[in-house]
Parts: sequence; structure tokens; C-alpha cells
Amino acid sequence: MDNNSDRTAKCDIELSRYFHSLHSDLGIGEIPLRSLSHRKSLIFDPESTIRETLIALNHTGIDAGLVAKNTDIPLGIVTLRNLLDAITIQGGSLDDPVISFMTAAPVSLPVDAPAHRAKVLMTRSRLNHLLLTEADGRFYNLLSQSDIPGYREGGADELADKINTEKEIDGIASAANEVRKRGAELFAGGMGVEALCQWMSGLNDLIGMRVIERIAEKFDLPPVSWCWMIFGSEGRLEQTFSTDQDNGLIFQPAKEEDAETTRQAFLPFALAVNKALDLCGFDFCKGNIMASNPELCLSVKEWQDKFSHWMATPDPEAILNSTIFFDFRPLCGQEELVDELRSWLLPQPAQHTRFLYGLSVQALTCAPALGFMGTFVYDGGKDFPHTIDLKVHGSRPVVDAARIWSLKYQSWATNTADRLRSVAAAMKRSFSETAAAVEAFDLIQRIRIRQQLSCNESSNPNRVDPKQLNDLQKLMLKEAFNQEKLLQLRLRQEFDL
Repeated sequence: MDNNSDRTAKCDIELSRYFHSLHSDLGIGEIPLRSLSHRKSLIFDPESTIRETLIALNHTGIDAGLVAKNTDIPLGIVTLRNLLDAITIQGGSLDDPVISFMTAAPVSLPVDAPAHRAKVLMTRSRLNHLLLTEADGRFYNLLSQSDIPGYREGGADELADKINTEKEIDGIASAANEVRKRGAELFAGGMGVEALCQWMSGLNDLIGMRVIERIAEKFDLPPVSWCWMIFGSEGRLEQTFSTDQDNGLIFQPAKEEDAETTRQAFLPFALAVNKALDLCGFDFCKGNIMASNPELCLSVKEWQDKFSHWMATPDPEAILNSTIFFDFRPLCGQEELVDELRSWLLPQPAQHTRFLYGLSVQALTCAPALGFMGTFVYDGGKDFPHTIDLKVHGSRPVVDAARIWSLKYQSWATNTADRLRSVAAAMKRSFSETAAAVEAFDLIQRIRIRQQLSCNESSNPNRVDPKQLNDLQKLMLKEAFNQEKLLQLRLRQEFDL
């Protein structure tokens, strides 16, 4: 191997290690929980004494363990706090069985669920530990707050407490405004864009959950499983400071012929939630991509049929209208419905090459705003002269390419950066190429956010005049656009466009 090849190989090894730790450095929300829970859990027999349990916990330096005769059927979680309360408050004896003082029926998540979901669930329910299970329900490990990077950063605890304790929509709206103000402070303080977007998405999730809970109390909802779904930037954990609603509802009727009746029962509730979210600063979607739209309040089978139709008949309008729906994730309700929908969907796009081809054609209509001679290309016309829409001609080329590859290579991720990372090996892209694409996306998002925080009401929050950037920023923005051109070149090559 020559010196250059040797250096390249070493660089890729180092970048591989960097990627392995990148999730914890940036607080990435879509890393599977399997990758965060490393320490093997202690498992206690239900008849173990408090003394034996305390000794074992103290010896290993951990604060919780599983109580079970058989790990296939966990009985509960026991923590140091449980045992200290048992002795000091409840008058328990060191010889009492630990089963008497465990937390029974612990909250669980699938081990391959994203870290973001665990963070939101633990914050919302004030949990210190979660039970992680395999797809077949078998116990995998315990997850603690300390296993999740960025769990308490940026004053999230205080804001989460305020959100969770508010009982009226006006109070939740006030909390939402505080989240945006604190987010602006963190951005000004230098927090990374990816971490900031996911920090805000986590708290926005709590706001959405709280709104849905409060509204649900006022309605007599059908006795069926249901879940509120989110799409678009919120589904990708990429919400910035200028965002609208993109949501839907999925339900499982007792019989499929009851779907229409069930839908009609959910629609008034969905409309009330959409109105409340609007009051909280999440504007109504101009394209009516909201759960109050009967076309987006569907049974499990109807959602499957809708996705199947989009993939089987990929006409340009259908493709344009369907793209953000592939960024879905659950927000509130029976999340298993959404997980099962994604599991059903994952192998489908690879079997519909015409659909992926159509997505690629659509993606290439939004070229990076950089001309052949390396000059900026402006798209603002007379209304916004000398400006670039950094959503359409900045972030979207990366978002669209990452979505296409995640669908082609069956990646569970919805976040753009995580999608690029998750498909790098399958695409035989080097770590340096992927890191460059992620950094380009990060830079464009940072400029977008700065613009959103500085623009007035009459301005377009995603439009930037390059004249307002310094020379270094201009140079970096051009390089980011060049990276996007490389992504689009790869799309052209893959789909022979």
C-alpha cells in the first residue's frame, strides 16, 4: 500500500471511531438504544433479600437491577432509592425479599427504538430507568438517564417540568414560547445545529403530547388503539424556529368496515388539537397536512394502502405530495401502531424502482444555488431580489437525497444526518465523504436559523442575501453547495438520470 493509500485508510479508521462516538457528542436522537446501553444489568431473584441486593448494587457501582425468575418475564426494577425508602421510611428489614419493594410493571421500549423517544418518555414520565426489550419481548437490558447523551442539557429539565404541569392551553403556549427563547440563547451560545434541532424537537414533542392529552380529556374518543403521527421536519427531528404543523392520525378499528365511523369520531378531536397547536406557535399547515384532514386520519390498513398507492403509481404530483410522509414517527398514543407501519414499509420502496426513480427526478429539480462558474444563483425574483431560499435550494437537496437512500437501503432513521450515516456502508461511501455531506447540511441549517432569528415579519425566514455574509461564510456556503452537487451527482449515476 502506498503512503497516500495508507494515510487514507488510517483517516477512514479514525473517522469510523469518530462516527461511533458522534451520537454522544451531538446528542443525536435516532441512534438505536441498543448502542447506548452497554453495562450488563444485574438480575435479582424475587426472594433475594434487601441486604443481598444492596451489597450487589454497591459492589458493581450501579443504582438499579432487574427482578426476575426468568428474564423472559421481568417482574420489575429495583433501585437503590427503592431500598433506602424501604428501610428508612417503610420500616423494612434487611432480610425482607426485594420483590416487596421493587417497581412493578416497568415502562419498556424496544431496544432498537431511537434515543430521542427514550429521552422524551423519561422526561415526560419522570422515569430514571426503562426496560429495553427485543422484538419478541425478551429482556435486553436496563437503560438509565445517564446512558442518554444530552439528557439534561440546556435547561431542558425546568422547561419540561413547566410543560408537564401546565393544565391549560394558554399555559402550554407560554411554555412553548419559553422553549423558543431558550433555543435562541443556546444557538447564540454556540450549540451545534444538529443537537439544537433535536433539543427543540424533544421539548416540542412534550408540548405536543401535553396538548393532545389535555384535548383528549374533553372528548369521548373511540375505544380503539390510536397514535398521533408527525411528518416533515418534526418527523426528521429538524424543526427550526420557523415551522408549521405536519401531522396525521393512525388507528386500528375493531373491524375494517368500521374505519369510516371511527374516523368521523376522531376528526373533531384532531381539529381541536390542530387549533391548540396553532395557539402554541405551530402554524396551521397551508397544504392541510394535518390530522383533521380526513385523508390523513386513517386506519392502519388505509395508511398501508396509501403508501402502496404512492409507490405503485409514482406520477410526479403524487411523488411531490408524498415525500414528507416518509419521514413519519409516532408522537402520542399507541406507538406500536406506527412502529408496525414502518416495519411493514421498510422493504417496500426497494421493490418499487420506478418510485425511487421518480423521487430522484423530483429531487433533482431543486438544485443547489451555485452556478457553473462558482457564483451564487438567486431565485427570489422581483419580490426578494439577490436572495437564495436556503430551504428549497439549500437544505432540501440533502434532505431529499438522504430520504431516497434511506428508503432504498431500508434504514429506519428519519433524521437527515442519521440517514446519511446509516446508509454510508451500503453505498460504499467513505466516512470522510459522509462527514463532509453532514457538515454541509449543518452549515446551511445554521445560516437558515440565523436568518430566522433575525428576520422581521415581512421577510421570508428562509431567504438569505449572500451580501449579508462575510467572506468566510460565503466561501463555506459555496463549498456546502458543492457537496450537495456531489450528492445529486450520485443520484444521477444511481438512477441513470
